[in-house]
Amino acid sequence: MTELNSLSGRIHVLDPRLANQIAAGEVVERPSSVTKELIENAIDAGSQRIEVEIEQGGARLIKVRDDGIGIGEQDLPLALARHATSKISSLEDLEGVSSLGFRGEALASISSVSRLELVSNADEDPRQGWRVVAEGRGMEARVTPAPHPRGTSVSVRDLFFNTPARRKFLRTEKTEFAHVEEAFRRQALSRYDIAWVLRHNQKVVHQLPPGNTPTARERRIASLLGKNFIEHARYIEREAGGLRLSGWVGLPTHSRSQADQQYFFVNGRVVRDRLVAHAVRQAYRDVLYNGRHPVFVLYLELDPDVVDVNVHPTKHEVRFRDGRMVHDFLYSSLHHCLAASKPSEEEQSSPEDHPVPVGPEAATTEEPPAPRWQQQGIPLSEGSDRHPGAERVRRFMQGYQALHPDHEETLLTPQPSPPGQRPAANEVHEAPLAMPAHDATAAPPLGFALGQLHGVYILAQNAQGLVLVDMHAAHERIVYERMKNQRAAAKGIDTQPLLVPVSLAASRSEVATAESERDAIAQLGVELDVAGPETLLVRQLPALLAQADPEALVREMLEELARFGRTHQVEARIHELLSTMACHGSVRANRRLTLDEMNALLRDMERTERSDQCNHGRPTWTQMSMKALDRLFLRGQ
Repeated sequence: MTELNSLSGRIHVLDPRLANQIAAGEVVERPSSVTKELIENAIDAGSQRIEVEIEQGGARLIKVRDDGIGIGEQDLPLALARHATSKISSLEDLEGVSSLGFRGEALASISSVSRLELVSNADEDPRQGWRVVAEGRGMEARVTPAPHPRGTSVSVRDLFFNTPARRKFLRTEKTEFAHVEEAFRRQALSRYDIAWVLRHNQKVVHQLPPGNTPTARERRIASLLGKNFIEHARYIEREAGGLRLSGWVGLPTHSRSQADQQYFFVNGRVVRDRLVAHAVRQAYRDVLYNGRHPVFVLYLELDPDVVDVNVHPTKHEVRFRDGRMVHDFLYSSLHHCLAASKPSEEEQSSPEDHPVPVGPEAATTEEPPAPRWQQQGIPLSEGSDRHPGAERVRRFMQGYQALHPDHEETLLTPQPSPPGQRPAANEVHEAPLAMPAHDATAAPPLGFALGQLHGVYILAQNAQGLVLVDMHAAHERIVYERMKNQRAAAKGIDTQPLLVPVSLAASRSEVATAESERDAIAQLGVELDVAGPETLLVRQLPALLAQADPEALVREMLEELARFGRTHQVEARIHELLSTMACHGSVRANRRLTLDEMNALLRDMERTERSDQCNHGRPTWTQMSMKALDRLFLRGQ
């Protein structure tokens, strides 16, 4: 009864203090979110140096000082007012906003749950300056003189002092400062031209000088993310259709157990977007070890008019006008960059000296002819040792090996090219190189084979020292990439009608997606009909997936199409099958190879895309330099 009485009360305007505290629930989650908002204001002010001082993880003090344009005396009373901003004044400004802040509610929200002091000076004379103070009250802001250099200092003390229930949710000082440091790290990675300082309890944690050269940028990344990041990352730069992507992409072999080194910026704003995350996952799908997460620092630049940043008060999310185009651009750019992951002479070079090709020129290789089993139409069946189709795959591999008893030798033996025909990039068409007698260090990237270790590893010598290759893992990737290329050369998906159409009970949104994306679904070899307002019929599947579960496949396809405008489910299932077949068809442990066969395998690795790791994401080779070997034996010490 009490609840009904409260709901039937008169409509009234909320007290300004209460309204600000409600808004603070969205904007001010913990000290790190306060730090983020204050730093964004400092960046928007055109600062060249930003200093952040933290005490007790931010619960006691968060202070951000900048040397930006400052705030004049006449504007200072509005600085803490809700919905007051200098960054937009019309709907047109909002639709093409380029500043980090624009909502005009951050300082008002922060001041409602803390003791906030703002001192600013818009004059070059350091004797000028003005102070405004707020202590969680909805009172008139009072402005008093306060000397201050040009710029602004904002001090936030005793966060949540007047909302003890929220203060109880704060974690330990160490945990809260870790979140603050992460917020600082994101902003420092967004602007290399700004000098940054972070202190915690009067101790300097980060001091980053400005610099826009490639070397300076890499130095900052190494300082914030560790030297291993840069040492195991490739630089990417690609532009198409009004979109520009640049940054660093971690090699698949350098992954992490959690997604804690993934930074994506849209026009300088750090975002966490589902569409972006999906495109990145798809690009790494084929090369990342199960359960691992890639690392990257990427910058996407596009016209501000085609991206909406006014999606959430925290501004972590964005909405693209053409999400499908952005998704495809990100996926193809990263896919080509990771495809170049193979041993090369440039492996030890810096990104700015040798940029990784990511455009169409990176994939101008001649496709090999379809294999005999594909030409004869031998059916393939889905399966692996992890699901019910494993026996069908084993039976297929037995038939495949019966047709090709020299399967392994054929893949490892060089074949001559027809007259006038250029060899394909991932095929061995010349005789394997032998160890030169006159100069043992004049070798290609993976060097020349010395021998085998327990029938598992190939030992080779190159200019840097010793190379160890996992024979099976390397051959598995080579076979897998060839099978993908052979399937792509067929230029179409073989389909197989189902003897009995499969009926699916679908939601209205799934039915709507099936109708609107009918052409896209048909191009994937799936025939899907709408049989009712909540019923779908699956009439046809790709031949390679004839034994797949139609319901699971279709539902996953429709979900991806609805969320991202693209689906890679069919391709992913087919590639999973090809990966299983490649694993079964690759050389096994204890398979003795001649030196010529070992060298042929090494040359094939150097030509094959993604050959730095096997189909399951494991590394295929490692390098031990002469310096490392000398340290093992205390040479020169």
